[in-house]
Amino acid sequence: MRFVVDECTGPAVARYLMGLGHDVVSVFDAARGVDDDRVLQLAVELRSILITNDKDFGERVFSAGNPHHGVILLRLADERHTAKVKAVRELLAAYADQLPGRFVVVSERAVRFASPGRGHA
Repeated sequence: MRFVVDECTGPAVARYLMGLGHDVVSVFDAARGVDDDRVLQLAVELRSILITNDKDFGERVFSAGNPHHGVILLRLADERHTAKVKAVRELLAAYADQLPGRFVVVSERAVRFASPGRGHA
């Protein structure tokens, strides 16, 4: 799978996904400081699923109608990199085939999917 890992999510998640053999761009490493619109545009250009902790992407996708190839929003109480990696590992184990083109909100207690294709590029 292809992922763009937002700067706020951090390089540990990007390294974890790279270790699994996924095609990953880490905003922290490659484009630190770019704005959210550019991050979403980069993910679309690369046909990648965006992984972020920034809830503003919900606004960009649903209210503004920006296209995407999938967004994973991590809404974790524990913001440590180990908790983020654990959440992504569990999400991929259970739902990998359902992630492309979907807006997914992940917390410690639940995984919620938005309607398929909404805002999909």
